[in-house]
Amino acid sequence: MASVNKVMLIGRLTRDPEIRAFSNGGKVAAIGFAVTGNRKKNPQTGQWEEEPCFIDCKAFNRGDPGQPGRKLADLVEQYLKKGHQAYLEGHLVLETWEDKNGGGKRSKHVLVIDDLAFLEPRADGGNSEGMSRAPRTTSAPPARQPAMAANGNNPSRYEDPDDGSPAADEPEGEIPF
Repeated sequence: MASVNKVMLIGRLTRDPEIRAFSNGGKVAAIGFAVTGNRKKNPQTGQWEEEPCFIDCKAFNRGDPGQPGRKLADLVEQYLKKGHQAYLEGHLVLETWEDKNGGGKRSKHVLVIDDLAFLEPRADGGNSEGMSRAPRTTSAPPARQPAMAANGNNPSRYEDPDDGSPAADEPEGEIPF
C-alpha cells in the first residue's frame, strides 16, 4: 500500500528560532509556526473568524561537515525571525518522550522541514533584519518562489526549481516552442 507524507504550509513564525548544536557538528533550528485557514463563526458576534493552527517545526543541517549539503538550520537562524512569513515544505514525524513529572509517555507531531522559501516579513513593523537578500515576491504561488541555494554557502544565490509548470509569462494552453 502506497503512502504520502508531505506537508506544504505558508504562515508566520510565532517565535525566534531556537538553535541547538550537536557534538558531531550538526545543528537543528526549532521554530513555532502558525497558519490560518480554518474558519469558524463567533457565536457572540456572528462574524467569521480565522482560527490559527500552531505547528512545531525543525530544520536540520544535512550532510557531513566539509561536505556540501542542505544547511536549512543555518538559513533559518540567519534569515527568519518571529513574525516573518515563510513557505515550508516537509514531512511529519512523531516525537515521543517520557514526561519528567511522572505523567507517562507523551508524543506530538513535528514538521521536519525539507525545503523553504522566504516571503515578506510582517508589514506592521516586525523585525526585517536579515531579510534584505531574501526573495520578496507576493504574486507568485509558492511553487514559483525562489528557494535558497542548496549549498547554503552563498545566501545571495537562489535556485528556481524546474517543476515543469508553465512560466508565469507563458500563456496557459500554448506550447512554448
